[in-house]
Amino acid sequence: MSILTPTTPEEAAFSVREAAAARAPLSIVGLGSKSALGAPWNAARRLDLSKLAGVTFYEPEELVLCAQAATPIETIETLLAANGQELAFEPMSFSALFGAGAGSIGGCLMANLSGPRRVKAGAARDHVLGVKAINGRGEAFKAGGTVVKNVTGYDLSRGLAGSFGTLAVVTELNFKVLPRAETAATLALHGLAPKLAVAALCAAMGSPADVSGAAHLPPFAAKSLGFAASATLLRLEGFSPSVDERFDRLRATLGEFGAAERLGAEATQTIWRAIRDVVPLAAPSEKIIWKISVAPTAGPGVAATIGRAFPAEAMFDWSGGLVWVALDPDVSPDAGAELIRGAVVVHGGGHATLIRAPSELRAATPVFQPQPPALKALSERLKAQFDPYGILERGRMQAQV
Repeated sequence: MSILTPTTPEEAAFSVREAAAARAPLSIVGLGSKSALGAPWNAARRLDLSKLAGVTFYEPEELVLCAQAATPIETIETLLAANGQELAFEPMSFSALFGAGAGSIGGCLMANLSGPRRVKAGAARDHVLGVKAINGRGEAFKAGGTVVKNVTGYDLSRGLAGSFGTLAVVTELNFKVLPRAETAATLALHGLAPKLAVAALCAAMGSPADVSGAAHLPPFAAKSLGFAASATLLRLEGFSPSVDERFDRLRATLGEFGAAERLGAEATQTIWRAIRDVVPLAAPSEKIIWKISVAPTAGPGVAATIGRAFPAEAMFDWSGGLVWVALDPDVSPDAGAELIRGAVVVHGGGHATLIRAPSELRAATPVFQPQPPALKALSERLKAQFDPYGILERGRMQAQV
């Protein structure tokens, strides 16, 4: 494999043009933290963007930050924290699941990452303001800008979110940032079964408490974080008087679900970072990990269906709408895909993504949720416009020979 390491966006564009002319498949890597995501494949060339790093523009007063694609998320979060700000979508890290290092801001958008705060703030695509990128012909283009109201027509910046580099090579990104909360607290209910726990989470999300995290940890996951039994967790953030008042109201609202415990700011930060990064399911590393998105009330049913068929461990985020499932490595030849995706259909629909599995399983199993025919046709037309020669991450979203 030929490894190309551009030091400027212009050099990156030249590398893509060369690959397009040779019709040579091209993989795209920033810091490599997400290299194990998707179907395994061998590209003729690798475009290593690690030299395209650094914050290029930051205006705290305007709540805007611009950075090159391979800038580590940790670097950006440290800079923002020093100014009392944050990336509100709370991007998860794959360090626990893959043993990888820091992720990049470009990879964050390409995977459309978000953490527990998605229930309140949305995902990466909801905060990106603009990008600079290179299409599959090697042509540089710019989309969006540095203000919120700058889009007419199709919002290309958001359209690239979740594309895993199959549409364009992003070299620079502009993000909206928001003030960091003064403090945080977590309301914890103990001993609830998943179905009742999700009922409590949904009741909290429907209240005026302005919840910024809603998760349920069954006993195995809860004990790994220091709880004695299952833990149903709700996070509140903001100014101290507001958090205190909302906590008391939420405790009263959820009184029928049992006595509530209050966890302080330090414990809140530790627990929600572990939930964000799926730490309770990370070990042992041989476990297969699925990420399942369904309607919140469907989460417990999907997990129960899987648990009846296979030895499985599950934890719930996004008020029950995000189910992380860990399976034994020898669970089935398709890593449980047929049963899991069947369970999703039976419980109202959604999608299931195979996050962690040996390469042979990821090669034999559709890693991403298969698209309905109409959506697949639309995706193929979009791919043809951005990457007519099919060189960008050709095998990333589906296995190819």
